[in-house]
Amino acid sequence: MTETIELSIESRYEFVDMVASISRDAAGRIGFDEDTSGWIELAVREAIINAIKHGNKSQEGKGVDVKFEIGAEALSVYVRDHGEGFDYGRLPDPLDPGNLLNPTGRGIFFMRTFMDEVEYSSHPEGGSVVRMYKGKRPS
Repeated sequence: MTETIELSIESRYEFVDMVASISRDAAGRIGFDEDTSGWIELAVREAIINAIKHGNKSQEGKGVDVKFEIGAEALSVYVRDHGEGFDYGRLPDPLDPGNLLNPTGRGIFFMRTFMDEVEYSSHPEGGSVVRMYKGKRPS
């Protein structure tokens, strides 16, 4: 059985903590340990901040849609902005020696590091969607 939580927020940074709190709660429902729940929360924070800053260009009139799918053994999180989208292939590699001091691209690097899967797509009605997936490891 899967539980779904969906919400829409305005493109305002003060909502990041609220969504992050929901992600920690969702991770806890599945039984992720405290450390893993914290890494999931960080990945969700980064996705929300990217949607506000880069996707919606911080325009308060544009929203960010978030969906959590909480399964027995996995968590999927979808974050959609309502901006113009971006070219995923043009993201700088934050580990390239020329980019080590460049803060751009760090959020996506964190998302890819802390989650099992991170995928990007364009939404048919506009904007970008990032899907993040984290499965439980057998103990």
